[in-house]
Amino acid sequence: MQKLGAEFFGTFWLVLGGCGSAVLAAAFPGVGIGLHGVSLAFGLTVLTMAYAIGHISGCHLNPAVSVGLCLGGRFPAKDLPGYIVAQVLGGIAAGGVLYLIASGKAGFDVSAGFASNGYAEHSPGGYGLVAALLTELVMTAFFLIVILGATDKRAPAGFAPIAIGLCLTLIHLVSIPVTNTSVNPARSTGVALYVGGWAVAQLWLFWLAPLLGAAAGAAIYRFIGGDQK
Repeated sequence: MQKLGAEFFGTFWLVLGGCGSAVLAAAFPGVGIGLHGVSLAFGLTVLTMAYAIGHISGCHLNPAVSVGLCLGGRFPAKDLPGYIVAQVLGGIAAGGVLYLIASGKAGFDVSAGFASNGYAEHSPGGYGLVAALLTELVMTAFFLIVILGATDKRAPAGFAPIAIGLCLTLIHLVSIPVTNTSVNPARSTGVALYVGGWAVAQLWLFWLAPLLGAAAGAAIYRFIGGDQK
């Protein structure tokens, strides 16, 4: 239960910090943080939580990461369902808190997106389904390669959170224009449920692509790095 609690609160922090930066701060008049700030915010949520709870649960915060670590031989399959449930519930809880905060401002309209992920007319840059699918798959694959490499017992100790946090920042810098960046089904679900409609209808892609990408990343790392525990 300690591990599941850590995953719940860790994912809560990721969604509140990352999506919160997009909803509340990205376009704030005069000092909005924009794409660069939102990208950094997502990276910082993972970096801070990795140091806070990495020693408790491993700090996955992401069903795709849990699946990738399992396929990479770093995480027991028996723990997978509990981790995924805790992560999704943490994301939904954070989405609820963010909704309550954002709705405190006159004129708030959740249908504007609420940091949801999307493709076609709901892609920030107007990118289609295939582009979105490929982006999410490739970005998640490389995220897993970095995670598996940085946490390999042969890697320098203590620096994994920095590498992983910066990797997630880089992923957002590249892919926000395409899909608003998911690489994390719990993050996508956590806000999509409050938007409903199109966000829920397109949610399937932001489960499928990250999970396929995680599997690909795990396979690539096992090929290039062996199956070091």
